[in-house]
Amino acid sequence: MDERIREHAEILVDWSARIEEGDDVVVSVAEGAHDLAVAVAEVLGERGANVVTTYASGEVSRAYLRAHAGDFDEAPAHELALYENADSVLALGGGRNTFATADVDGETRQAAARANQRVREARLATDWVSTVHPTRSLAQQAGMSYEAYQDFVYEAILRDWESLAEEMSRVKDVLDAGSEVRLVSGDTDLTMSIEGRNAVNSAASVAYDSHNLPSGEVFTAPYDTEGEVRFDVPMTISGARVRDVWLRFEDGEVVDFTAAAGEDTLADLIDTDAGARRLGELGIGMNRGIDRVTDNVLFDEKMGDTVHLALGRAYDACVPAGESGNDSAIHTDLITDVSENSRLEVDGDVIQRNGRFYWEDGFEDGEDGFETDSET
Repeated sequence: MDERIREHAEILVDWSARIEEGDDVVVSVAEGAHDLAVAVAEVLGERGANVVTTYASGEVSRAYLRAHAGDFDEAPAHELALYENADSVLALGGGRNTFATADVDGETRQAAARANQRVREARLATDWVSTVHPTRSLAQQAGMSYEAYQDFVYEAILRDWESLAEEMSRVKDVLDAGSEVRLVSGDTDLTMSIEGRNAVNSAASVAYDSHNLPSGEVFTAPYDTEGEVRFDVPMTISGARVRDVWLRFEDGEVVDFTAAAGEDTLADLIDTDAGARRLGELGIGMNRGIDRVTDNVLFDEKMGDTVHLALGRAYDACVPAGESGNDSAIHTDLITDVSENSRLEVDGDVIQRNGRFYWEDGFEDGEDGFETDSET
């Protein structure tokens, strides 16, 4: 076994999920992730955890959804009980065909998502972590050789996470103290309120309220969104290619949208429920170990020089206790490149220009209210 797989498993169990002896852990294993599952099981055994494994397959999901009449039982008790009694859920992504569910109709997807909402909430209430094992299908989707893709994945995952967490805390501090964010780039001019919301320093560990490995982003839950935004990073969503998305917001809701490809898929998402028309997340990518788009949101949304916004559900970690954020059966990220002709402002001060943060080389000193050596 590639030694990097063992290192990946150890980071996942120890740094990311913080598994302890006696923890009840569900490990969801996708097609092609067998080697990582073996390494994770071994590490979990050494830590004295209790393990249940499940199988996650796009082709199995396709067969079920296409055969079903569409009247799904809400929150099946057997599945709900599994997650309600789990301490942690480790999702090991992979897959044989990244477009396996492309021919499942939108109405069926929406019905299944709505019916599964309580199960999803139970899973998200655990110390869950999602990661990915490099597979040939993912390499093909990224347009890379398998060997090059392996190197790419491990460059993104096998990081000095403590050091990156310290750097990302600068952005978290600015967002926590801020009231309004404005994103300007090309035909994008969007404002979002963040007052009273908590930013998450997503350093690939549940100790930071972070649930992805790799990670490397700072995110919060915006509201009262106004303006328009262009997402120029192509993505595969629900098994369909979606490209060049444009959204216009009024009073916090999407009131108009277009897409050069996948517009029907986008329409299905927005029509899922009332919350699907509102934003649940503003995320700022800061993992410079991710240096190219791979059509895998787990990586692409963390890439340096990008900002992403998610339609749908807001994460509880971003919302103060006693308050509720945007609620929806979906949480779908859309990504925009901010490496050129762009700026990100918090309360009128530019904290990022053309992909460079105010403390980095290339950010023009002082022009917009921050010095490059300032502390927040």
